[in-house]
Amino acid sequence: MKKQVKVVAAIIENENDEILCALRSPEMSIPNMWEFPGGKVEKGEDIFTALKREIDEELQCQVETDASIFNDNTHEYETFIINLLSIKCRIIGGTPTANEHSKLIWLKRENLSSLKWAPADIPAVEQLINEKNSLLK
Repeated sequence: MKKQVKVVAAIIENENDEILCALRSPEMSIPNMWEFPGGKVEKGEDIFTALKREIDEELQCQVETDASIFNDNTHEYETFIINLLSIKCRIIGGTPTANEHSKLIWLKRENLSSLKWAPADIPAVEQLINEKNSLLK
């Protein structure tokens, strides 16, 4: 049976309505694909605490999270199954720094589809794009 991992991802939006996108490094699993930054939930940890810890470790900045899950997606990769919980956040301290990722960029919602996303992140990307479209109507 494949290993199941619970992962939290931060959808960080800035004051220019841009969303932070992180490029996985060649050394990471699912290399050179874009994702929302985050990481595994540790045993006994709640998802919001996990996300704050992961962002602090990965990007060296502090975030405040929404109280709800924006997108909940389970995706089966070749060697494992991921349950990816995407949560909207905003930065309350520090500036995001790419420590583990190859690159960080800020993109408008309508440009998110121009990147090659990790498969598990795609439903959240589509939800963000559709959310923007529904705001315009």
